[in-house]
Amino acid sequence: MRVIRVDASTATILLTEAPAPKVRDRQTGEIAKDAVSGEALMTIGVVYIDEGESSLIQVTIPESGVTDGLTVGAPVSLPGLVARPWQSVFNGRERHGIACRATAVMPGAFQMAQVG
Repeated sequence: MRVIRVDASTATILLTEAPAPKVRDRQTGEIAKDAVSGEALMTIGVVYIDEGESSLIQVTIPESGVTDGLTVGAPVSLPGLVARPWQSVFNGRERHGIACRATAVMPGAFQMAQVG
């Protein structure tokens, strides 16, 4: 599937859920790993605000990309943010969505609104 790069340069991104291990199998508790590096993956929740609209999204990040100084409710930066469409069949039902991934999450800054 195609990977779509996300330009977040004008967005304000606020952390809504602290980093937590991404669970691959809920029954066994197995933690998801990157297919290439084998590194454990983490997830965070953010609100992505841009051009007057906001969305709550989950973002996957490699464990080494989680930096110190993160505070729920504070702005964060997501370098290398991409979106990837996905689809699968689960229990005979087709499911689809968009998965978001970044190379890191670090403290960010609020975007300043332009006043005309």
